[in-house]
Amino acid sequence: MTLLKSTRGILVAAAGVLGFLVGSFPAQAEINVNITEGFVEPLPVAIADFQGGQPEEQLLGHDIAEVISANLERTGLFKPIDKKAFIQDDNSLAVGVRFGDWRLINAQALVSGKVTALGDGRISVEFRLWDVYAENMMVGQRLKSTKTNWRRMAHQITDFIYARLTGERGYFDTRIVYVSETGPQNRRQRRLAIMDQDGFNHNFLTNGRFDVFTPRFSPTSQEITYLSFEGNVPKVKLLDLQTGREENLGNFKGMSFAPRFSPDGNSVVMSLADRGNTEIYTMDLRTRKFNRLTNDPAIDTSPSYAPDGSKVVFNSDRGGSQQLYVMDANGKNVKRISFNKGRYATPVWSPRGDLIAFTRLSGRKFYIGVMKPDGSGERMLAEGYHVEGPTWSPNGRVLSYFKQGKSDSRGKVKSNVYTVDLSGYNERQVVTPLDGVDPAWSPLLQ
Repeated sequence: MTLLKSTRGILVAAAGVLGFLVGSFPAQAEINVNITEGFVEPLPVAIADFQGGQPEEQLLGHDIAEVISANLERTGLFKPIDKKAFIQDDNSLAVGVRFGDWRLINAQALVSGKVTALGDGRISVEFRLWDVYAENMMVGQRLKSTKTNWRRMAHQITDFIYARLTGERGYFDTRIVYVSETGPQNRRQRRLAIMDQDGFNHNFLTNGRFDVFTPRFSPTSQEITYLSFEGNVPKVKLLDLQTGREENLGNFKGMSFAPRFSPDGNSVVMSLADRGNTEIYTMDLRTRKFNRLTNDPAIDTSPSYAPDGSKVVFNSDRGGSQQLYVMDANGKNVKRISFNKGRYATPVWSPRGDLIAFTRLSGRKFYIGVMKPDGSGERMLAEGYHVEGPTWSPNGRVLSYFKQGKSDSRGKVKSNVYTVDLSGYNERQVVTPLDGVDPAWSPLLQ
């Protein structure tokens, strides 16, 4: 666990450039999914295969509908209806919606669409979201992009649907960066890897020659920082995921964590060890100038900015045990916010500003939890033998983290990336090719 002296880290994400919104249709809606309750009965929704005139268009239409269905199902808020139950066939749906047929199978919302191959090698994808009981269209959009971007277009469409039904911004057109691990426990190979938020489009970003830790995303661009041990020398690197350009931010002996970006992306906050004392600093990315924020004989580490940049949360043992503290962005007005039993680590501020996520070790068990910035309202969302390293989805409604089990008879420890929503009822594994630890969630790519 990242409890003060550990250098275990988290993840990364990148993106590409994609689909452009080129048209819209009038919309009106009555369905609304309340996502603030602890448990919500999933909304039955029918996602029909998107229509196409040619076999390739029909195949893409089927695949796009499947991705949308899987995205919505994983939220725990929606229950896609089995296509075998559909009464209205695809051909007649292309002519017009027979709302009575969809009410008979208890569908409250319906998604339909069309895929058209364009002469320039791109595709046009249209979709419509229907309120079955009100018998009107809630939202409709048309997107264009290359054929190879069909999966990302499906994620973008899911964002539109999610936003219309919940009133909250979506988080599907995003990626997750993490540390991929393989090999014996005493000789682990650690590589940076990146994938879509659903685990697809997986790629490795480093070759494994050097161990990597603590990737972090910029909130304003597709850049990450991470810690690379090259010849046992820790180097903090800045990687542009769109161009592949990489540069060293510096060589910091004894540094325990890679930086986290400020909300404007112009600076980073980090912990540095100097002569046995670990303090928190900021660094301006343009001038490389450092500014020290803390000055205490205790270990201060794991800083994370509030989304408005006014405050920083961090963990420290200055009170005798490892707890969470909040201070002004200039290092003033330090205030302890965690007071329950156990040790607290890896705090990260929600993009919404309303919560701070953290890792807690209590009673030989690890927890992923959240609390308000003043320390009130603490509650646990996930637990296990070892869970650690929360990272927020860009809409602040879902957390990703990693979970490790106990070692087996051969000493093998399995590590996996998971997600859970703020209700704590919907924990899901994100499948990765190898072991995965230390995830980091990207901002929306569009």
